[in-house]
Amino acid sequence: MRTDVIVLGLGGMGSAAACHLARRGRRVLGLERYTAPHDRGASHGRTRVIRQSYYEDPAYVPLLLRAYELWRELSRETGVDLLHEVGGLMMGQPSSAVVTGSLRSARLHGLPHEELTAADIRRRFPAFHPPAGTVALYERAAGFVRTEAAVQAHLDRAAALGAELHFEEPALAWEETADGVRVRTARGTYEAERLVICPGPWAPSVLANLGVPLEVERQVLYWFQPEGGIEPFRFGHFPIFIWETPDGASPYGFPAIDGPYGGVKVAFYRAPEVEPCDPDSVDRVLRPREIALMRQAIKPLLPALLGPLLQGVTCLYTNTPDKHFVIAPHPAPARG
Repeated sequence: MRTDVIVLGLGGMGSAAACHLARRGRRVLGLERYTAPHDRGASHGRTRVIRQSYYEDPAYVPLLLRAYELWRELSRETGVDLLHEVGGLMMGQPSSAVVTGSLRSARLHGLPHEELTAADIRRRFPAFHPPAGTVALYERAAGFVRTEAAVQAHLDRAAALGAELHFEEPALAWEETADGVRVRTARGTYEAERLVICPGPWAPSVLANLGVPLEVERQVLYWFQPEGGIEPFRFGHFPIFIWETPDGASPYGFPAIDGPYGGVKVAFYRAPEVEPCDPDSVDRVLRPREIALMRQAIKPLLPALLGPLLQGVTCLYTNTPDKHFVIAPHPAPARG
C-alpha cells in the first residue's frame, strides 16, 4: 500500500496531524499501537489547560492564538464542545516565573489581562486563599480543552476527510526508500512520500538516534471531593489556575466539570519530586506518599480540597533538556 503521508501515533499530536494533513488533501495512513483515545500515554485525563499568556516563552503566543482558531473550527465541524474559556489565574509571588513570564507574554503581544492582588483573588474567587504577597495575572481567554474528546474529534474529522486509520497496529520498523519511506507492522508493509512521527512517551526509544536526551516523567492527576460541596468550584464560576509555590512547585487545577460528585482535578506541572519512567513498565498505582504531597501542596491555596480522593490517573510527560517542544524534520535518514 502506498500513500502520501504515514502518521505514527494517533494521540493528541498524531490525531491533529492526521486531521490537518487530510484537510490539505493528502492521502493519510495513521498507525496507532492502542485504540484511541487511550490512557497509556499523555492525552487522557479529561482536560488540559489552554492559555494565551504563556509564561514559558512569548514566542508561543502566535501559535496559541492560531490554536484557539483551530479548536473553534474543529468544534464547528464536529459539533463537539472542545474549548472552554472559563478564565485563568497565573499566580505566585511577584518575582515568580509564572507571574513574570505571563505578564511578559501578555504585554509583548497585547493580550487582554488583569493584574490581581491576593485580596482581589479572594474576593472574585472565594475558594482561593492565596498566601500573603501572592499576585496573579487573570486571563479571561484561558480555560481548558476536553482531552479525549479532542483526540476523537480529530480522528473523526480525519476519517471523514479520507484518512485511513489503523488501531492496535504498532510500527515495527521504518526505512528510507528511493522516493520516500517504508513502514513495517505485524499486519503489512506501507510506503509513503513522508513520515510523521508522534510517539509521545515512546519518543526516547523511537527517536533514540536523534541524540536528544528525552526523559519521560511519571505524573499523577488527582480528583478530590471539596469539603462543603463543589459550589465554589463549579464550572463557569471557577477558573483554571497555575500557582508557583515559594519552593518552586507548580500545582494547577480546573473547575468541577463532572457534576456534584465528580470532584475537582488538580496536579503538578512542576512536581517537587520527579520520577523518570518507561511507558511500557511505569507504575500506574497511586501511592499514599504522593497523594499526601499533593494535598500538602494545594492546602494553603485551596483548603476546601481536603475531602476524599475520588480518582487518580497516571499520565506521562516527556521532557526535553530545555523544556521546549521538538517539532522539526528528522535530521537523519528514515530508519527506525
